[in-house]
Amino acid sequence: MAASVLMQSVIASQPSKTRFTNSIFPGNHLPRLQRNVNMRLRCKVEEGDKVKYQASELIPPPLQKVVDKDVSELTPPPTKKVSPNFIDVMAFAGPGPERINGRLAMIGFVSAIEVEIIRGQDLFTQISDGGFQWFLGASLLLTVASLIPFLRGIGPAANQDPVMNPDAELWNGRFAMIGLVALAITEYFKGGALI
Repeated sequence: MAASVLMQSVIASQPSKTRFTNSIFPGNHLPRLQRNVNMRLRCKVEEGDKVKYQASELIPPPLQKVVDKDVSELTPPPTKKVSPNFIDVMAFAGPGPERINGRLAMIGFVSAIEVEIIRGQDLFTQISDGGFQWFLGASLLLTVASLIPFLRGIGPAANQDPVMNPDAELWNGRFAMIGLVALAITEYFKGGALI
């Protein structure tokens, strides 16, 4: 009986902007949305700018202890520290290899393009004309400089800048590795400098 009254009121209703809402819940058949009175909280600031949340009298005593905690006690969990062991840092899934190779590839790609623009030499000519010694020196210097923070237990997630963050460094290093290999292959098949 109630269903037929509801259906008759849906069919008899006139179309409007909120036709879908009115057809499901006609004006006099809206459900009652009641608030949960037992979950009220009051917030106030105390001396020393420490914020405390006080529960109203309606919250049971076991929950009042949870709600009345000081905000300074609710600190986020500490970030994952890097193991200062050399083997852990340089493991396959460790933080060292991809970062070090990415940093070397970024410097190598920019240097290869720069020398190619200035001197007009391709990558293989640059390596054979004394570039290999520069490569070894830069590799040793950057590897040691990259390993020092890791061996002290400082992870790469120390800086959370939206632009210059550890994930951006990883992706830039990956693209530089791909770019350096693509440059070498392109120059090999072309037989000379790219630019």
